[in-house]
Amino acid sequence: MRISLVLFTQLVHGFIYTKKDLFKSCLGRQAKEKERPEYIPGKINDPNYVRIFDTTLRDGEQSPGATLTSNEKLEIARALAKGKVDIIEAGFPVASPDDFDAVQMIARVVGNEIADDGHVPVICGLSRANRRDIQVAWDAIKYARKPRIHTFIATSQVHMESKLRKTPDQVVEIAIDAVQFAKSLGCNDIEFSPEDAGRSDPIFLERVLQAVIDAGATTLNIPDTTGWNLPWEFGDLIQRLSKKFQDRDVIFSTHCQNDLGLATANSLSGALNGARQIECTINGIGERAGNAALEEIVCALKLKGDSHVNGLWTGVDPRFIAPASKLVAQYTGMNVQPHKAIVGANAFQHESGIHQDGMIKNKSTYEIMTPESVGLERDSNDAGIVLGKHSGRNAVATRLRALGYSDVADDTDRFLQVFERFKQVAEKKKGGLEDEDLEAIAGDEAYAANTHLWSLVSVQVTTGTGVTPTATVTMSGPDGVHRTVASTGTGPVDAVFRCIDDITAVNIQLSTYDLEAVTSGIDAMATTKVIVMPTPGTQLESTSLHASGSLSSKRFSGTGSDTDVVVSSARAYVNAVNKLINWNLRRTSASEQQADFAFPPRTNSSAPVVSPAVPAAAAA
Repeated sequence: MRISLVLFTQLVHGFIYTKKDLFKSCLGRQAKEKERPEYIPGKINDPNYVRIFDTTLRDGEQSPGATLTSNEKLEIARALAKGKVDIIEAGFPVASPDDFDAVQMIARVVGNEIADDGHVPVICGLSRANRRDIQVAWDAIKYARKPRIHTFIATSQVHMESKLRKTPDQVVEIAIDAVQFAKSLGCNDIEFSPEDAGRSDPIFLERVLQAVIDAGATTLNIPDTTGWNLPWEFGDLIQRLSKKFQDRDVIFSTHCQNDLGLATANSLSGALNGARQIECTINGIGERAGNAALEEIVCALKLKGDSHVNGLWTGVDPRFIAPASKLVAQYTGMNVQPHKAIVGANAFQHESGIHQDGMIKNKSTYEIMTPESVGLERDSNDAGIVLGKHSGRNAVATRLRALGYSDVADDTDRFLQVFERFKQVAEKKKGGLEDEDLEAIAGDEAYAANTHLWSLVSVQVTTGTGVTPTATVTMSGPDGVHRTVASTGTGPVDAVFRCIDDITAVNIQLSTYDLEAVTSGIDAMATTKVIVMPTPGTQLESTSLHASGSLSSKRFSGTGSDTDVVVSSARAYVNAVNKLINWNLRRTSASEQQADFAFPPRTNSSAPVVSPAVPAAAAA
């Protein structure tokens, strides 16, 4: 069925609800959940079930500055599994030894953790259409209960001529060989993507897909790689392909980029026209303008799947959305815009007098879902709880859960870190702490780098008119020894950063520095975000292979919070430095253990990457 402009408008903007619809629309009030169909590669026993394929850890991490550590990736993967996501694309294993190690760890751990309802996510690894990539991907994911190889090659004329420099016949042969080789390794769940399908000749596209189906592909992913398609165009393409191969055991999938802001609409249009897998990311992060946002896809299907999208549904639990959104935002350093659908700070806020009046009388007047349905709690402060220096652990934990940080509140070690810092800030801040203050503390303490090689002990600065800005910084290293350095700079923050560079013996460049006050007033909490990258040509220079085949410099983000902007900046910088050093240490260790893999050549020295100020034992 061809999607019309009217239907597209309905999908994006919603319908005028009847009173009955309004009450049914809240996700938390849905009828008993349906039973998820058994996972079978290439088949779905329920024709209306849509698999959710999350690529936050692969495409999402390709966002500039969004480098994640292995432990951070594992924690995000666990959150996705807890939310009942069907498929987790854990990464691009051939990109680097560290990426391989992270994907393999997720396959071994998350890929074997069985939920109470028996759910185990599929763990997927991306590879280009060549045997080396596919072998490395399989070696990383084969330990999962449900492993999948995702291989791809471009099929649009511009990509074949300009990037691949291959003829259409050569592309078909490469695609066939890739799928056949993946199958020969013992993988029975193979996804194939014709990159830039949205701009490919449909006739050639059909030829390629016919060939890979015959070779053993079980999922055909149709990417709108450049976000070029409009919803009705993309829907027509999916309909054409799904009808063409309707008698084959294969699932059609969508992967829509957001260059025109249509990724979610295109994905839903694809599902309406036959696709039964949607690829998406938490918060919509990804290359350029990002991907279809998981939270938007899941909530749209939950709210309107039965009534307006031909009965389509998904088994993802939307209550995991808010905690997962905050987790990804903190670890990637990519803040969510306030007006972002579902997960933005303003998503459930009402300032207009008319809207407030309606909300007081009936919340369904201006909300089509409840904050509780996506993992938030509302009005927990109605009991008169004001967080201050006399607040106890229960009050702080309760408020964290209300703000969507249940993963922190329920983790004893991380919660104690947050609570200790909360007490320190509460002693300085009069009038109690606001939600934004607590969120900044949670982000700074609970989501900081998993391995603290270096920690900030104290910061002192001298600055002013006619005075050379000077900083004195004391840090504790991996060996527990305190080191103190003094330095000057163009300003107090620059002086502090120079001290940190001297103590940790790293040579890095600051590419991004953002500072904002999360609350108002003279004693407001400040949150700083920095992005750093190793200076080219130095020992710590870090490169990563993208799925496009290009090498790019790794960037590392860090965040920090404090009522003092200088201390906030120092915390953020130390966080980023820790990530950079840890990444290099793991890469060196992985390179030594996996020297038999023909990974892409590295541009930096192959010697162990250990800073002169970091004991060699820290690399163990």
